[in-house]
Amino acid sequence: MKQLWAPWRLEYIKSADEDDGCIFCAAVAGDDEERLVVHRGALAIALLNKYPYSSGHFMVAPVRHIGEYSELAAEEVLELHRFASAGMAALGQLDAPHGFNLGWNLGRSAGAGVVDHVHLHVVPRWGGDTNFMPVLADVKVLPEHLAETRLRLAEAWQASTD
Repeated sequence: MKQLWAPWRLEYIKSADEDDGCIFCAAVAGDDEERLVVHRGALAIALLNKYPYSSGHFMVAPVRHIGEYSELAAEEVLELHRFASAGMAALGQLDAPHGFNLGWNLGRSAGAGVVDHVHLHVVPRWGGDTNFMPVLADVKVLPEHLAETRLRLAEAWQASTD
């Protein structure tokens, strides 16, 4: 039997039961490396998903703690979508995905894991990226540690805005 070695996954398993409150507010107030933040703005923040669907999966969220999309100010909506676009451009330069899924999961019944702080998922996709691992073993294989992905994406994002 072959084994997959992903020692960094143990960090996630151990922290799954920890209650840090709102993950987005913690990212706004916290350290970029620790919270996987790739870019900050006046009204929005972009951070990697700690449990990604694919490499480079990031989320954008308003700085303000708000649970209703319809209550976002126009300026917040604009910055959120600008961040999604800029992050997609940076990932395009780094990893050349074939496409992207963008999604708002608004409410628990719509699949939101965090219901009280709206956020947009940006998921890079490649042709054939659904391999046998998620189907047979309920496991996702990521080719790079999240800390390295965060650093590369943050640098590419910054370079594209200079």
